[in-house]
Amino acid sequence: MIIREANSNDIPEIVKVLKASLGVDDLPLSEKIWSFKHIVNPFGASLVLVAEEDKRIVGVRAFMRWEWKKNNKVYKALRAVDTATLPEYQGRGIFKKLTLKAVEVAKVHGNNFIFNTPNEQSRPGYLKMGWKVVGKVNVALKPSISSFFSSVNKTDDYKINIHSEESIKELCDKWNEKWEGEDKLFTPKSREFLEWRYEKNPLRKYDVLATDDFYIASYIKKRKAIREFRISECIYRNETLVHSDLNKVLKRLAQRLGAHVISFAPEILPLDGLLIKGGYGPILTVRELNLMEPEFSCLLEIRNWNNSIGDLELF
Repeated sequence: MIIREANSNDIPEIVKVLKASLGVDDLPLSEKIWSFKHIVNPFGASLVLVAEEDKRIVGVRAFMRWEWKKNNKVYKALRAVDTATLPEYQGRGIFKKLTLKAVEVAKVHGNNFIFNTPNEQSRPGYLKMGWKVVGKVNVALKPSISSFFSSVNKTDDYKINIHSEESIKELCDKWNEKWEGEDKLFTPKSREFLEWRYEKNPLRKYDVLATDDFYIASYIKKRKAIREFRISECIYRNETLVHSDLNKVLKRLAQRLGAHVISFAPEILPLDGLLIKGGYGPILTVRELNLMEPEFSCLLEIRNWNNSIGDLELF
């Protein structure tokens, strides 16, 4: 069996492996989705490895490129995402072989660390391969009183409403400058990133509202009878806005979409009023690649991560 880095000619066969592994016969957007996640990402094309036997791809492992920043230092990271093995080859350790080879290649390429939020079934395997648990991602929950008793049969009416491209660029610059002084990890935002991540995402539709003062990307996550208004991204010009105009806008958005509860990242969006916050998100894990010990120790404390929900949610 050969383990190697994938190339663009492998994409059709990679998609076939994904479909076979997932048991899905008809995914018309599969190649489009693969391109979106692993080729046109503004952080760069993904690190993708394949397992090949008899000139046939039998397994695939993809690591999406990402960036985190702390003060003025940019960390080149990889996000462990898509993986698949043909059913007849499962149970032969292909996932482990691909993952460990990816770690080896990523080190040579100078990447700093890998991060992901594996589920209960896959986390033990990652820990055996050197991953470390950071902790549960902090999430805040706030009731949307104005629409709490409204019908749950609300139709999601997502819109993309952008006032000015230039204002978004200015917002991103000010946002990045603000968090560079916080001595915590954050994902630097750019116009290209926001457009890719939220406005042109074929995997999930987002409601996007951008003015001269803020950029909001959100959607409704249905939890049985409860409609959660998830604020995946919220960039704003200054904190005064949070307690005045922005707070009102978020309430109106939640009401328009018939939300019962609002969820957001409390470290970057300090909404007030009745709410609870804590480790209600998934468990974050990291794998060190090229870091000094003090830098890696910093990563292992969830309080050192100033992430939006969108920085860590699956898509």
